[in-house]
Amino acid sequence: MLRDDLRAFWTEPRPPGAPARVWRDWVLLATVLSGVVLEAALRTDVVWLPVAVTEAVWLAVLTLRRRTHPLAVAAAGFGSIIVLQVSSVVFAAPEPVGLYSSLVVITLVYALPRWGSGREIVLGGALILVTFVLSVTTDDVPVGDQIGGFVFLSMPAVIGASVRFWDTARERQLERARSVERERIARELHDTVAHHVSAMVIRAQAGRVVAATDPGAAVEALEGVEEEGARTLEEMRAMVAALRDRRTAGADLAPQAGVGDLYRLLRSHAGHLRVDLDLDGELAALSPAVDAAVYRIVQESVTNAMRHAVDATEVVVRVVGDSQRVRVTVADDGARAGRSRAGYGLTGLRERAGLLGGRLRAGPGADRGWRVEAELPRGRTDGRAHSRTHR
Repeated sequence: MLRDDLRAFWTEPRPPGAPARVWRDWVLLATVLSGVVLEAALRTDVVWLPVAVTEAVWLAVLTLRRRTHPLAVAAAGFGSIIVLQVSSVVFAAPEPVGLYSSLVVITLVYALPRWGSGREIVLGGALILVTFVLSVTTDDVPVGDQIGGFVFLSMPAVIGASVRFWDTARERQLERARSVERERIARELHDTVAHHVSAMVIRAQAGRVVAATDPGAAVEALEGVEEEGARTLEEMRAMVAALRDRRTAGADLAPQAGVGDLYRLLRSHAGHLRVDLDLDGELAALSPAVDAAVYRIVQESVTNAMRHAVDATEVVVRVVGDSQRVRVTVADDGARAGRSRAGYGLTGLRERAGLLGGRLRAGPGADRGWRVEAELPRGRTDGRAHSRTHR
């Protein structure tokens, strides 16, 4: 487990979207250079002043590339500090050899965990640690100052890592939200468009079969295709309008039909299959989400039966409600052999039922055919009895 975590950290890429330079970078550069000029003019305790000024200017310029090249910049900056420290020991410099302006190097410490890859963070962190150890050992720094210096040097790294973690978590949350929204749109598109297109195909096929022997029936089938096409365009326009309206965020996109529209829905499926609809129990005053879900479950299940049922003659739809839940059953009497209904439609129905706290099962019937069963919490219990049968 630990080895996998370390490997994952080592191979972690850089965060996307690192800006090359922003206006604050130029303000920082101008501020540091102004400090260098002031120190060069006012301080008299710095030996090798030209070298110290060059070092401070070098570190300030490096900050301009700290986001796009965090490891290279850290290596160049802290490498130059190591060279300066070693030189001060070799030549026994009695006084400081650096300027206070060189503290701009802490921005490089921040940038490494903020913008670097996992590999860059490890390598750059090792170099920074070597620089710190060399500094406290060559200057004979007291233990208390060593601890304070380590905390001072570590804080930018901790802040950079925290900002990176927060930004990554926010991006993941946004991506999850986008993924949920894409699934919702896909579900609504399938529920709305696929149903109507399937009905159009079925009617067109029926019209082609009877065109030669019964032109009147063929014309009637074409009128049905026209009606379904017009309804599809109407619902698509409503969906597009909902997508453009921010006030509908998170709501269902398609015009919402419900239990009361099932008779009209099944009448539009009139064709080679007989469809029996039985509504029983408390089905009034359902919550809008449950009402729409019942309609979509019946719509998708009957459409699947029309398209896939082999040698079927009848589809039975039964919707029963009580004070706690609504049960939906759609079953056909087609042949069972070789039938597979695993598609996006059923997946979307399961997701819809799950979001409402219900469940949906689909599979072969006990004797023959295909059976879809769903159970949903009604969401509201102030309904009255509603019992009808349509054939």
